[in-house]
Amino acid sequence: MQRRDLLALSAATLAAPALLRAPRAEAQAAAPPGYRVTYFDATTPGSGRVGSRDVTAAGDGSFWFCGQRNGTLNRLDPRDGTVTPVRLGSGSAPHGVIRGPDGGLWVTDGGQNAIVRVDPRDRRVQVWRLPDAFANANLNTGVFDPRGTYWFTGQNGVYGRFTPASEQLEVWEAPRGRGPYGITRTPQGTIWYVSLAGNHLAQIEDLGSARVRIVEPPTPNQGARRVWSDSQGRLWISEWNSGNVSMHDPRDGSWRAWRLPGDRPRCYSVWVDPSDKVWLTDFPANAIVRFDPADQSFLSFPSDRPGANVRQMDGIAGEAWGGESGTDRIVRIQYGL
Repeated sequence: MQRRDLLALSAATLAAPALLRAPRAEAQAAAPPGYRVTYFDATTPGSGRVGSRDVTAAGDGSFWFCGQRNGTLNRLDPRDGTVTPVRLGSGSAPHGVIRGPDGGLWVTDGGQNAIVRVDPRDRRVQVWRLPDAFANANLNTGVFDPRGTYWFTGQNGVYGRFTPASEQLEVWEAPRGRGPYGITRTPQGTIWYVSLAGNHLAQIEDLGSARVRIVEPPTPNQGARRVWSDSQGRLWISEWNSGNVSMHDPRDGSWRAWRLPGDRPRCYSVWVDPSDKVWLTDFPANAIVRFDPADQSFLSFPSDRPGANVRQMDGIAGEAWGGESGTDRIVRIQYGL
């Protein structure tokens, strides 16, 4: 059965903002003309290792990011680099975060095996745990459909949905078992996810029955990891095993693929900016990579520290953002300057 926990956080459970007011933006790194790269320290006093990973835009110029190692969701204000953490609960290990249509921050929390909502105004935390039958789902990523229903994936072979109005939480076994990872919504309102272990793309074909339709990429064993829609509804997929970024157009069923630069690329995440440029992360290259579909060119932005391991990116017009999970930093790339 579904179990719902509500945690009303007191001021004592939040980091004291007064301790975080010193400017914290690091020196800007070298960048090609028209770009500016800035790094922000993701730690706070006494936080220990943060494991700064998936990020989402707050809608007010600030960004939220998951602290997977210390069980926090954190708000970064790029104006002065201050970070305000919110503790999500005992055993928390948040993976993905998005801002919902209600303005709340919605988190897939693998440590608590739960869907978590944080109110950005009062920092209240709500926790909805998965049924016992789906313990250790290894929750990954979420997205909202046009009706305001939250869909999510779990790498240990699950997908599910949460209806905020009724607080109904439903979970199903994925049709091919382990692997569901990134998930996205197209402008047409369709919901798609990819399976890393299952090497496929899948559409939640019927949002009512939650029926899934499998779509096979042309590259075998590609390790489809993340997926993001562009403004036309084309699906861009980061392929971990092949090192490709691929594109599937549901309108005609076509596929195209481009291999990232370097000898052994491993494409982790993908984000498509408002101008339909594609941003990727490559762990072996220790870099964020921008791909322009118009001229099929790549532009790399290597980190200035080893082992950056940038996870899922997000951004706004003119800014691409990511979390360096290996260095406890957040990176911003401004473009079109």
